[in-house]
Amino acid sequence: MRLWHKDLIPILPRKQLLSQWRECCAIAGEINKYGSPRSPLTRKIMDYPIEHFIIYSRCVMQEMSLRGYKVNSNTFDKYGLKPSPKSNGITYDELFHGWHNERYFKQCYYNLQEKYDCGGISEEEWRIIENGSKCK
Repeated sequence: MRLWHKDLIPILPRKQLLSQWRECCAIAGEINKYGSPRSPLTRKIMDYPIEHFIIYSRCVMQEMSLRGYKVNSNTFDKYGLKPSPKSNGITYDELFHGWHNERYFKQCYYNLQEKYDCGGISEEEWRIIENGSKCK
């Protein structure tokens, strides 16, 4: 699996959003158990301070709450991932800087487009993605 580009979180279809939360929890568990995610698609988070991943996961949780899903932060918090005492207060714009760039956005966008083309995303969900994204 992957971490969807941060700018796609508000327009992810339901299935992808819920799966992203499960992925965040799985990554947190792998970091706790192995020190790093095992998937090459998510291992890149280790190139950044842990705060980036924590903030990203909170963004996913917030979007789920906005859509009316009940989110138990304890599911994520039980893995003990805490911001470093030296944390500099990373802003959303700085989140995964260099990775969550325009190129990665397009990769994620086209991945979603392929899911739509294959019937995995509804017409309505695809319209939301098209209307809310930078790739039109």
